[in-house]
Amino acid sequence: MPKTITQLPSYKTLFILLFSCLILRLISLSLYPLMDTTEARYGEMARIMFETGNWITPMFDYNVPFWGKPPIFTWLSSLGFELFGVNEFAARVPHLIVGAGVIWLIYKLAKDYFQSSSVGLFAASILASTVSFIILSGAVMTDTALTFSISLSMISFWQAWSNKGKVWGYLFFIGLALGMLSKGPLAIVLIGISLTIWLLPNGRWKKLWNVLPWGYGTLIFLVISVPWYAIAEYKTPGFLDYFIVGEHIKRFIVSGWQGDLYGTAHERTRGTIWVYAIISMLPWSPLLIIQWIRAIKDNKDVEQSTDGFGGFLFFWMLSPMLLFSFSGNILASYVMPALPATALLIVYLHDKKPLPNWLYKIGFITPVLLIVLFSVLHFDLVPKRSEDKILAIWKQQSEATQSDLFYLHKRPFSAQYYSSGKAKQRATDINNWLTTQKTPFFIVQSKKDRTTYPNWLCNQKAQTSKEILLYCQIE
Repeated sequence: MPKTITQLPSYKTLFILLFSCLILRLISLSLYPLMDTTEARYGEMARIMFETGNWITPMFDYNVPFWGKPPIFTWLSSLGFELFGVNEFAARVPHLIVGAGVIWLIYKLAKDYFQSSSVGLFAASILASTVSFIILSGAVMTDTALTFSISLSMISFWQAWSNKGKVWGYLFFIGLALGMLSKGPLAIVLIGISLTIWLLPNGRWKKLWNVLPWGYGTLIFLVISVPWYAIAEYKTPGFLDYFIVGEHIKRFIVSGWQGDLYGTAHERTRGTIWVYAIISMLPWSPLLIIQWIRAIKDNKDVEQSTDGFGGFLFFWMLSPMLLFSFSGNILASYVMPALPATALLIVYLHDKKPLPNWLYKIGFITPVLLIVLFSVLHFDLVPKRSEDKILAIWKQQSEATQSDLFYLHKRPFSAQYYSSGKAKQRATDINNWLTTQKTPFFIVQSKKDRTTYPNWLCNQKAQTSKEILLYCQIE
């Protein structure tokens, strides 16, 4: 039975750290616009889902299905729109609630394992003050739901392994199913890497059959996950081939994969995920490295505990890096599923060989950074990749409801979102479309763009640092 950690930062310090990170992130949700490309793209998909009532297939644009991801990310933001209207807070707050759910799961496991609510709070405050975790949890992205699903399965597995009740075995399979609806088979792969490496030593795998309710659990998994995949393929044939083969095989092994229907692959040098990991775990990665070095010097490792809990956390943390070390198409957010295990591992290593409590006040860097970051964004102290400002002026124009809205050459996703889908892209070669244009139109173009529109009288209505808004009528 693990002993209770006695050398902890004070309960008050931990509570203030946890509370300040969550409250500041909640307050920030409406202080800055959805920005290109990720948040605005996913926010617009959710807005289209909310507008059209099509809760099966996320849409990249009207009548253009998005096959790149399962639907939980759009369901979350669309539900926010149902409750709070179409705005930034509504788009983001469901994702933050899911992130808070991950924090609660970490609290629960640490509390149960160390038999102390203070230790649970310790782990929760570390996760909440991990800069990348708290920022991504309040963003319109797929990674928070994936992280929740993996955390639910991994924690449920450990609780079932530790004989904490049959319900944990069923929750393991529910986590797998939610993972399939969050980001697809990737969730199962990451969980499988963690558990396979941990189960192989010491004959642990022999116990596996008796730990989980494989029959009913598999049935629960299939009932939750399979119907959406079947209906999605029926609604838009070709989805399964693109999503399973393209997104999970070609994207993984083909650097700079050209089959992406919705953008470009994020080509990076293989192994970059480890750099992303160190950055994503800030401000705690230095402490984790220090503790790891201390353990090596003492000729100890995380597997030396009799129950294997340290190794369980270690392989859970490593699984995204192990998988994506071989991928040439990655983002920093791919590290997010490792962060809950990182928080737990820091607590576990502190139990084995405590560091001075004052070192953990480094976590207060995070709320300070949140204040600085979102103040900079809210007060426009740095340029933002969003069309919210210029389209706010467009909405105020009396002609806006009766005229077309175009973007010359490139239409950002935020233009779609902030125009409620009205903005359309037009080619730089105006001969391709201007001769057939019959109604007045607004057009947004770069300030450097010298394009003119023969036979149309165009007046400037607004400008930003990079763009101008013109209103054009036939002369």
